[in-house]
Amino acid sequence: MNPTAAIIIIGNEILSGRTQDININYIAKQLAIAGIKLKEARVIPDDPKVIINTVNEIRAAVDYVFTTGGIGPTHDDITSDCIAEAFGVPNQIHQESFQLLEEYIGKENFNEARQRMAHIPLGATPIKNTISVAPGYVIGNVYVMAGVPKIMQSMLDAIIPSLRHGAPIISKTWYSYDASEGKIAADLNAIQNKFPQTDVGSYPFYQSEKYKGIALVVKGQDQQAVELASQEIYNLFVRMGYQPTEGEPH
Repeated sequence: MNPTAAIIIIGNEILSGRTQDININYIAKQLAIAGIKLKEARVIPDDPKVIINTVNEIRAAVDYVFTTGGIGPTHDDITSDCIAEAFGVPNQIHQESFQLLEEYIGKENFNEARQRMAHIPLGATPIKNTISVAPGYVIGNVYVMAGVPKIMQSMLDAIIPSLRHGAPIISKTWYSYDASEGKIAADLNAIQNKFPQTDVGSYPFYQSEKYKGIALVVKGQDQQAVELASQEIYNLFVRMGYQPTEGEPH
């Protein structure tokens, strides 16, 4: 059975709309390649009680939890304090990380606020940050990463090889302009029922009045089943009088 995962995006700036999250997309794609099934993704505020309860709930339900955000130097970067409390351990200076940050930033500029980035929960193992040195870390099955996309991506790329992998999740997409969900719904349901080991989905898109339609996606770990279901989706479009195109709408 493939391992499972969940994502927790932490930050008031995401919930307010001030910052657009792109981390879920990157993490989800990398997990699919590794054959790790993403069960859910949540966006939560910088609220200690919410962070602690969410982490404890989700880490008990999946194999891997990935968090992003809240490990910087400012007062609202409270993720590490909350993770430590969730695990019942102190959040303390990690000497190796402290020294690396002090060398990178310069002793004269390594103030108390920046020193916060060298704190990780007792028992955690740092995740290397090749962009700006300040580490993420893993404790138990929880992987704590930066919210800045480029830094998060470097951390995740370092993590992925150490995880237990499963069979890669394969995806095939066909789309057609002017296709109608109502027209294909019954036949699409029949395809899903015929290939229960796959996930078949319909996703409308609207680029303009001229360029609108639906994309039909089939995903799964059984390559033969995905290929056969994909062929039936192609045939469905043709049978309904639509011109199918492979790939994502653009």
